[in-house]
Amino acid sequence: MDAFYASVEQMDQPELKGKPIAVGGSRERGVVAAASYEARAYGVHSALASSIAARRCPHLIFVKPRFDRYKEVSGQIMEIFQSYTNLVEPLSLDEAYLDVTYNKKNLKSAIKIAMLIRQEVKEKVGLTASAGISFNKFLAKTASDLDKPDGLSVILPEQAIPFMEQLPIEKFHGIGKVTAKKMNLQMIFKGSDLMKLERSELVRRYGKAGRHYHDIVTANDNREVKTDRLRKSIGAENTFSNDLFDEAEVSESLRQIHETLSRRIDKTGRKGRTITLKIKYHDFTVKTRSKSLDYYTNDSTVIWTVVNELLHQPEYLEKEVRLLGITLSQLDNVNKMKGLDGYQLTLDF
Repeated sequence: MDAFYASVEQMDQPELKGKPIAVGGSRERGVVAAASYEARAYGVHSALASSIAARRCPHLIFVKPRFDRYKEVSGQIMEIFQSYTNLVEPLSLDEAYLDVTYNKKNLKSAIKIAMLIRQEVKEKVGLTASAGISFNKFLAKTASDLDKPDGLSVILPEQAIPFMEQLPIEKFHGIGKVTAKKMNLQMIFKGSDLMKLERSELVRRYGKAGRHYHDIVTANDNREVKTDRLRKSIGAENTFSNDLFDEAEVSESLRQIHETLSRRIDKTGRKGRTITLKIKYHDFTVKTRSKSLDYYTNDSTVIWTVVNELLHQPEYLEKEVRLLGITLSQLDNVNKMKGLDGYQLTLDF
């Protein structure tokens, strides 16, 4: 979806259409969760400190997030996806992989399917979507970002290697800023540079991730579309209107975050072994404190006890905080749904 949270707000509030808006944060503090394309023209983007966003775009309109509404609209979109194929792997509320090899419409063209889905989303939901079409996940994801907003891009099998050769390393999905900088220092700037390195050399330099880099740059990304993405952690956090340091205020804020986390844990039915306290100080430095148990738990009392230990060990907060978060990770296994086995078919573009 294109600028999903912001687009939902502009759809629900017509007076915001055509205006630069930021979902989340305020002019004084907080973080931008999403920005409209009008705001992006000023350099405003998600995860940007809202105070910086306000300086970059003085007439920026801040809108309070409505996650229940975004989930509602996301459900409508996912229903449309499911009407074409059961093999839908949501990445977030506004993005998913679809394997349309076996599709419910018995269509022979992936491009046709993408066109119909985009048209249906626009007519039934009222929002625009961008689609990327290719023969593996990495290329489809990369293609989806090529012609935003409201775009459709295709990378055919015969185009894959030439496309990869010229792709800047910063554009490789899954290669973050830190890794990209490290690669630049090693004279890797484009896919063609990455292709020169043997798989074993990439593993030596980047560990297990090196295997993935070799697979994607050689167009051998064989990951399947999985309808049951296994959750690795459950968390909750809050950014405060005013920096906190008083122990009673911090404890009360943590308790509220803990209650939110407990509700999310109950919904998933999962248990975990590692509890992490996230602390973002007023100067934006981030610290984490973690404790791993010898057993799996979803007991809210146990989690709360560990959180209080972490708050005071090795010492109480160093300075005022603007954000606190709690995460339960190292989750227990769950039964995975079985997908389609057997034949590997081909589908025309």
